[in-house]
Amino acid sequence: MRDTTELFKINNVPMLLPDEQVTVSYEDLDSSEAGRDESGVMHRIPVRYKVGAWSFTYSHLTEEEKQYMERLFPMEPTFLFTHPDRVDASVAVTTNAYRSKYAISWKNARTGLWNNYGFSVIEC
Repeated sequence: MRDTTELFKINNVPMLLPDEQVTVSYEDLDSSEAGRDESGVMHRIPVRYKVGAWSFTYSHLTEEEKQYMERLFPMEPTFLFTHPDRVDASVAVTTNAYRSKYAISWKNARTGLWNNYGFSVIEC
């Protein structure tokens, strides 16, 4: 089984080390009252700034690795997600999050190999 990483944890359990890049994005969330007026001027009413989203991809996994990863994600709607800070990557931050856009391909049922395992973790 591949190594784990202390950089990313689900409920304080380390994730497997991804074999592809981790994409991080941030988005400001505006109130439903925000929008453009009749003259086209944007009126922002931010309710949250820099809400994080992390996209993980694993190009290949064994059955054992897939089971390890799937056991990390509880049946509850949210979990604690530990990740590097947006500004200082040497600082660990823990936030409430959920998993979205989960996908995996069964490459070989006989050998138990999986590929293209991917998901997003989104800050609540």
